[in-house]
Amino acid sequence: MTAALMGSAAPDAEMPDLPADLHGRIAFLAAPTEVACAARQRLIARHGDAALEDAVVIVALGGDGFMLETQHRFLGRNLPTYGMNCGSVGFLMNDFHEDDLTQRLAAAQSAVLHPLRMRSVDGDGTVHEALAINEVSLLRETRQAAKIRIVVDGKERLPELICDGILVSTPAGSTAYNLSAHGPIVPLGTNLLPMTPISAFRPRRWRGALLPAEARVTFEVLEPAKRPVAAVADYVEVRDVRSVEVREDRNMRLTLLFDPDHGLSERIIAEQFTV
Repeated sequence: MTAALMGSAAPDAEMPDLPADLHGRIAFLAAPTEVACAARQRLIARHGDAALEDAVVIVALGGDGFMLETQHRFLGRNLPTYGMNCGSVGFLMNDFHEDDLTQRLAAAQSAVLHPLRMRSVDGDGTVHEALAINEVSLLRETRQAAKIRIVVDGKERLPELICDGILVSTPAGSTAYNLSAHGPIVPLGTNLLPMTPISAFRPRRWRGALLPAEARVTFEVLEPAKRPVAAVADYVEVRDVRSVEVREDRNMRLTLLFDPDHGLSERIIAEQFTV
């Protein structure tokens, strides 16, 4: 599955100021594919290549999965990142062109995103924390369906969900696993987080909920010895969890850059009319 991005986000905004001369100020990163690595070498020959500690902007060459890895790698630094598609779907990426990169960077618009923070407690009582740019999901580990209690802001909302799993998604991540699980696509700037069950058995007709971005969600695993559950924040997995808390981390910011006619908000809206 393609990994569409991230946390709740402000609508597309003007690009943060960049130096007029970007030669040697761009860090070029490439996915480990022949196409992406070759493109990186050609772009470096034109624009130079900044060390990551000196860069003012990152250009990521690859697909959505590589963009997700890049954002996780630089969480906390908030380096503006401009992706160019050298992969497959490229939902988070701009089209690949070599000739006008500096002009495109100067004209780019930004989407400011906030990830989800997962805090899980396993069967030994160990606490694990991780950040998710797409979603936090709970998944059954065996043939037995999971049984999960759902609490939102300290109030029980569902005493027992029998299912293959459940997830909480960011707005940009709503077009990834959430969409495949038949969850709603959420436009940026709505400050909503989709909660979507995965193959719900009881209550059979429950299709999930839209929660305010500031909500604090707690999942409690029922009958964990018989029905073990794993928790996953993007690609960080914790096995045999007993409880999982999910909230948006407003202290973490991610800035993605898009061509003006191809912004992330527009893509999310357009995806809802794709047949």
